Amino acid sequence: MCGIVGVVGRGPVNQLLYDSLLLLQHRGQDAAGIATEQGSQFNLYKAHGLVRDVFRTRNMRALPGTSGVAQVRYPTAGSSASEEEAQPFYVNAPFGIMMAHNGNLTNWRELRESLFRVDRRHINTNSDSEVLLNVLAHELQSSANGVSLDDDAIFRAVSAVHRRVRGAYAVVAQIAGYGLLAFRDPYGIRPLCIGRQDTDQGTEWMVASESVALEGSGFNFVRDVAPGEAIFVDLDGRFVSRQCADNAQLVPCIFEYVYFARPDSLMDGVSVYDARLRMGEYLADKVARGMRLGDIDVVMPIPDSSRPAAMQLAARLNLDYREGLIKNRYVGRTFIMPGQAVRKKSVRQKLNAIGREFKGKNVLLVDDSIVRGTTSREIVDMARAAGANKVFFASAAPPVRFPNVYGIDMPTQRELIATGRSDAEIAQTIGADALIYQDLQDMQQAVRDLNPAMSRFEASCFDGDYITGDITPEYLERLGQSRGEPDEEQRGGLQFNMGYAANDA
Repeated sequence: MCGIVGVVGRGPVNQLLYDSLLLLQHRGQDAAGIATEQGSQFNLYKAHGLVRDVFRTRNMRALPGTSGVAQVRYPTAGSSASEEEAQPFYVNAPFGIMMAHNGNLTNWRELRESLFRVDRRHINTNSDSEVLLNVLAHELQSSANGVSLDDDAIFRAVSAVHRRVRGAYAVVAQIAGYGLLAFRDPYGIRPLCIGRQDTDQGTEWMVASESVALEGSGFNFVRDVAPGEAIFVDLDGRFVSRQCADNAQLVPCIFEYVYFARPDSLMDGVSVYDARLRMGEYLADKVARGMRLGDIDVVMPIPDSSRPAAMQLAARLNLDYREGLIKNRYVGRTFIMPGQAVRKKSVRQKLNAIGREFKGKNVLLVDDSIVRGTTSREIVDMARAAGANKVFFASAAPPVRFPNVYGIDMPTQRELIATGRSDAEIAQTIGADALIYQDLQDMQQAVRDLNPAMSRFEASCFDGDYITGDITPEYLERLGQSRGEPDEEQRGGLQFNMGYAANDA
């Protein structure tokens, strides 16, 4: 999972891109990068680490320009160790393109082979994002009218990308001398939205993974990019859009609403916060059916993303709600930390129990989901050590039983605690006295209640139904074999200033 942003402004955009990345930091903590365009030159800086640690004053001064793209990275395909695989990526032909991508391609290996043998393009990394960039570059070259581009050529190229590429992808790309291109896969698996700001100098446009990046940067939310749609904003701020995919349909990733997105974001017409409240209501009904409410003294969230569900569950069941676990906000999200040992160690660093809230009580802990179970087991142990009499556990999401191949780091079934275990066995494994999971239908209905137009969701990690139709057992086995723990991270960043020939158009 990554966070991406693109801006066409009327003044310098380096600070705007930086601020937007801070608002999207929850979507990726491995690396960050910003690319800007000024005159006939691209400027790029990217490195491992959090946004606040990657960029120094000297880096920001070396990023002049009134348009650009940026990304915070959470690695899925490719290696997390190489600076080369941080984004944005650059290709110099045709035109010069800087691109940032959120998602994961399912046919990137076949595309890489085709790019080499047919399109005669060389790929430098193991990143599917670089493959996607080169597919886009090739299709732009094929669609261009000589040495210039127009709207029709750009949209024809995106249509060709949709025909060749499978998987999840939300993209922002800066085309040298022309402007900002953004598009979303035909299922809209990964989110992308548009913002606008009118200034004395003219209209500015922003495209970002979540609406919180727009609103926090002073832009007004306009709408989501539709599945299969492409939008283009030229350097003068002219905005055009077109549907570029056949049979596009909205099938968003349900895990965005459960965990990844910030609660103050709006995605495809749904408030993430409201969706989590509704999940809490449905989960409360499941708890009421499966447990004696008199056995529960207090409801506690596992901060932060489960808080709305826990609050609503407690209110619906007329149970006391307490904050018994305090989060250290300077430790990263353990789910997206590479390496099991790092995840396990960080749980105790991240959370601390308030002993008097646990002592002698039967506690119902509420989490957004249970993936590997490492965090859950550590928290149950923490609750018992703090004096809890009994520890019950409720998950606002169903059991995660299948790998996700669309940009979430759960590629092998052997890492998932629910694989091959019943609910009772999972409860025993994490040390809980009882375990209640949300039903899949209820979780989906919680979101659908807020936008009835959503008829289907990408929920493959729960039900094994892969929307792109190209995932086989052999694919999953190959993916599992290719996954390894990352090497020690390289430090330092990559800074480039790349000139290009100015276009005549």
